[in-house]
Amino acid sequence: MRLLAIWLVNALALLAIPYLMHSVAIDSFGTALLVALVLGLVNTILRPVLLVLTLPVTMLTMGLFIFVINGLLFWVVANVVDGFHVAGFWAAVGGALLYSVISWTLSTLLFQQR
Repeated sequence: MRLLAIWLVNALALLAIPYLMHSVAIDSFGTALLVALVLGLVNTILRPVLLVLTLPVTMLTMGLFIFVINGLLFWVVANVVDGFHVAGFWAAVGGALLYSVISWTLSTLLFQQR
């Protein structure tokens, strides 16, 4: 049940991004659900491999290269899923950053342990 709630929170975070960045567009709530699912799968499968492969560059940049990896994955998902549009690579980096912040904030507010 918690996994479904987190999936919904991530979809809501995706729906908020176009209101903050005009270079990201999502057609519908169904598309946001699909993008949240694909983004979760990509981050689970592909991201750890990319982090290990780019570890020297990440260490050289003191971790800032992770923003590039997150933007790249966000951009890849935008190119794979119809109805999810990102204007370019740097828009994807900004969108990924906003997505992370909004998703983390919503998750913290909704799922805090008391």
